[in-house]
Amino acid sequence: MTNDIRAARRGLFASIALLLGSFLVSADGSDWPQFRGPHGSATDPSGEALPIEIGPGKSQVWKTPLPPGHSSPCVIGSRIFVTAVRDKQLLTIGMDRQTGTLQWEAEARYERLELVHRIGSHAQSSPCADQDCVISFFGSSGLYCYDHSGKELWKLPMGPFINDFGAASSPILVGERLILCQDHDLNSFLLCLNKRTGEVIWKTDRSEFLRNSCTPIVWNNEGRPQIVVAATLRVVGYDLESGKEAWTVRGISRAVVSSPTVGADGNLYLAAWAAGGDESERIRAEPFDDVARLKDSDKSGTLEEAELKEGPIYQRFTQADRDKDGHLTRDEYELYRGLFDQGRNLLLSIRQGAVSDATETHVRWRHPKFVPFCASPLLVNGLLITIKDGGILQCLQADTGKASKPKRLTASGNYYASPVTGDGKVYFADEQGRVTVTTADEEMDVLHTAEFGESIYATPAIVDGRIYLRTASALYCFGAK
Repeated sequence: MTNDIRAARRGLFASIALLLGSFLVSADGSDWPQFRGPHGSATDPSGEALPIEIGPGKSQVWKTPLPPGHSSPCVIGSRIFVTAVRDKQLLTIGMDRQTGTLQWEAEARYERLELVHRIGSHAQSSPCADQDCVISFFGSSGLYCYDHSGKELWKLPMGPFINDFGAASSPILVGERLILCQDHDLNSFLLCLNKRTGEVIWKTDRSEFLRNSCTPIVWNNEGRPQIVVAATLRVVGYDLESGKEAWTVRGISRAVVSSPTVGADGNLYLAAWAAGGDESERIRAEPFDDVARLKDSDKSGTLEEAELKEGPIYQRFTQADRDKDGHLTRDEYELYRGLFDQGRNLLLSIRQGAVSDATETHVRWRHPKFVPFCASPLLVNGLLITIKDGGILQCLQADTGKASKPKRLTASGNYYASPVTGDGKVYFADEQGRVTVTTADEEMDVLHTAEFGESIYATPAIVDGRIYLRTASALYCFGAK
C-alpha cells in the first residue's frame, strides 16, 4: 500500500470519526434517543438527582395509559415516542414529555401479522429518534419515518420474516444513517439507510446467522467507527462506511438476545446466553444418521415432527426447519446439532484494535457464570453489572472480569428489561412488575423494591432527573422533585 493510499484512508477514517463524534455529542444532553439510551449505554449522563422510592403513587410525576407493547420509550427534546398495538393496529405514538399527554399516533399498515413468541408482542422493537425524525420498525410491516408531529416522511415495507418468535432487534441512528439488523431463520441481513430518504446505502448478507435479537451498537475501534452485532457463535464488527466485515471474535452462544455495550475505557463488553450453552447443562443431540435409522418411518430421508416426538431438536423443530416446509433435511438437522456442540454461554470483553479474526488476540477476558439471557450488561463506575433470570445479580471488575459473590434479589422473576443507571443508582425491573433500586457500586445494596402489579418488558429511559417506565398498560414518569 502506498503512502498516498494510507494517508487517504487515515483521512477517511478521521472524517467518519469526526462525524460520528459530533453525532454522539449531540445525542447526549437531554435525550434518550434509542433502545438503552445514548450510545446504547443505559446511562443517564446528566447527573441529575433521581428518586430512590418509585412505584404507583411514589415519586410519581404522571401516569398515562397506553395500548400494549414491549418497546422501550425514546425521549427527544419535548417528545416521548413509543410503539404499541391496539386491536391489531400497529401504532407509533408521540407524547408530551412534561405531562405525558398523547399528542399523535400513526398506524403502520400490513398484509398479515408476524408470528411472535407466546409472551411476545407485535410492537417489540424500540423506536429511535433525533431532532429531525422518529423511526419505528415492525416485523409485520417494515420501517416508518415520521417528523416529530407525526407526519410520515418515508417508509420501507418488509416482513413478516421467517421466525415464529417475531422481530425484536431495534433500529439505531448514527448521524445521517439508520442501521437495522435482522437475524431470522433465513435471509438475515444488516441494513444501512439514509435517514432522510430511506434510500439503501448498503445491505450486508448475514445468512449464516439464525434468529437473534441483538440490537447493534457503534464502536469507535481505534478511530474506525464500526457496527457491532453479537449473534450465532460469533461477534462481528462491520465497517460503518461500507458494511464490510472488519473483525470477528468466535466462541459465543448459539443465539444472542442482549446487546453489547462500550465502556469509558473504549473496550467492548457483551453477554451471550442460550439454553444448553452452560458447561454444567450442555444440550447434546444425536447425529442425524443415528436418529433417522430409528425414526424415519416413511424412509423419506428427512425427519418430521411426528417422527421425532422427543429430544432437543424436536423441542425446537420450527427453528431447525429453516425453510418451514415441515421436513428436517440432514443439512438442517446437522446445522442445528452443531450449534449445541459449539455454543458457549459467557460474558466477555474485547479490547480496542480488533482486526480480522481477533478471537485469540483481542479478547481481554471471558466469564462463564451467571450469564444473563435478555437483560443487557450495564457498565458503571468500572464495574460490569448483570441480572440473570431468577434475580441473580452479579458484579464484575470491568478491567479483569473478576466477579464478586453474586446475590439474589427478592424480585426473582425473569428479566426482559435491561438495567439502567443514573445518580449512583441502578434500576432493575422483572417480568412480574417488581422494580429494584440498588447502589451503583460493588456492594449493590438494595435501596428499594416497588410492586407495579403488572408485567414489565420494556427497558426504562432516564433523562434529566426523570425515569420513564413502561408497564403492560401505562407509561409512568418518576422524579425526585
